[in-house]
Amino acid sequence: MTASLLELRSVTKRFGDFVAVDNVSLAIAAGEFLTLLGASGSGKTTTLRMIAGFDLPTAGEIWMEGQSIHLLPPYKRNVNTVFQNYALFPHMSVWDNVAYGLKMRRVARAEIDERVGQVLEMVHLEQLARRAPRQLSGGQQQRVALARALVNRPKVLLLDEPLGALDLKLRKEMQLELKHLQTQVGITFVYVTHDQEEALTMSNRIALMRAGRIEQVGTPQEIYDRPATKYVADFIGETNLLSARVRIIAGDRATLDVEGQAIDAQAPAGGPVPPAGGQVWLSVRPEVMTILRDGESPPGHNVLVGTVEEGIYAGSLTRLRLRLAGGTALVLHMAPTGSAVAPGQQVRIGWPAARGVCLAE
Repeated sequence: MTASLLELRSVTKRFGDFVAVDNVSLAIAAGEFLTLLGASGSGKTTTLRMIAGFDLPTAGEIWMEGQSIHLLPPYKRNVNTVFQNYALFPHMSVWDNVAYGLKMRRVARAEIDERVGQVLEMVHLEQLARRAPRQLSGGQQQRVALARALVNRPKVLLLDEPLGALDLKLRKEMQLELKHLQTQVGITFVYVTHDQEEALTMSNRIALMRAGRIEQVGTPQEIYDRPATKYVADFIGETNLLSARVRIIAGDRATLDVEGQAIDAQAPAGGPVPPAGGQVWLSVRPEVMTILRDGESPPGHNVLVGTVEEGIYAGSLTRLRLRLAGGTALVLHMAPTGSAVAPGQQVRIGWPAARGVCLAE
């Protein structure tokens, strides 16, 4: 990854007594696609607005290319923002909407024609340049908003839930198009969403926010496979969270007690090491669990015995709900063509020890 283009240094934003963003520090690389992910009220949009200049930090600083920008007005920052509602001018054509910012900056007509033509071709709208926004689909309007932002050649493009108004199928298509576009233009994207699947699909890195703070920063794989906290494990994707107690933690390995069984897992990713006997959680993703045949004990696997409660067909997989003898519920994903199991059947459940993560409270 290249050097940091944008830095947030101990940034805090208060609205009266309410702390919307609490001492956030974050470095964003040039050309990176970074997603601010979190539930409603986590502080992600306020963080984006401070980068854009719409809100000023109560404390802390924002730096870009080695220069302090947190006190600059929005028009003096080399950033552009794309909002969920697109904010297109209804009385202007696609071409005029995209060219508007360049005209306001009094760019020469020949250069406007060239740059607008290039960006419309990039977003596959060159054939629709003379249409009005009302004549476009939601996905096409979203592309116009992107083109209008990109034509100004900002160093950073800020996107605040830009796909939120689209239906599910179109949203998934636009996720891939947006990621391809970002790779093509090489501009730094800072993207806000509450949709964890969207964040995993599109991002180079994810900053997961909670109550105004960053809970964890990492690549999608790091966030998914090595969550730092119970909250991260539960927020990103689906997981089984099993109550456990520490038997021993040594280096990057932990041995836990789950319903009286010794279970091996990865040690917590950070923070103080829980003591022996301490209460912790074991996170195991449903897709890494399998139903074992009688007598089957793969090396390096944990094994528990549970009773099948329900099987739910979901197209590409079947979701099994199981319950351990002590009452702990589990969800397991298996291929629809896998071995048939019936409610009430007792089965052996296995998973690689390295795919379970010990999480402190």
